[in-house]
Amino acid sequence: MAKDPLAEAGLHYDELNKLRVLEPEVAQKTTELKEECKEFMDKIGQFQKIVGSLIELVDELAKEAETEKMKAIGARNLLKSVAKQRESQQQQLQALITEKKMQLERYRIEYEALCKVEAEQNEFIDQFILQK
Repeated sequence: MAKDPLAEAGLHYDELNKLRVLEPEVAQKTTELKEECKEFMDKIGQFQKIVGSLIELVDELAKEAETEKMKAIGARNLLKSVAKQRESQQQQLQALITEKKMQLERYRIEYEALCKVEAEQNEFIDQFILQK
């Protein structure tokens, strides 16, 4: 079988009878590869958009979590300070109660002493009146 002189020179006809440098099979595979590459690039672009939005969402959630964490730490510290204040206040009130009890005991002793003095004075007055 005789070889086509154009094929030997590396020139070929396509399905539209146009003169091409590439063989029809190679040209077809090149076109298919080009389309697959375009589809792949489109999918990569979509993937990048999805990943970008996911990263933004995760960053927002991380910020919210950090904010909530700080609120929780603040609340815990506030509770600790309130507990310490209550304990301090309780100690102050306990000291005040002790002081008031001691004062009450002093007043009771003073009252008893005054009652004794009053009784002695009343007795003295009674004796003085009886002697007259």
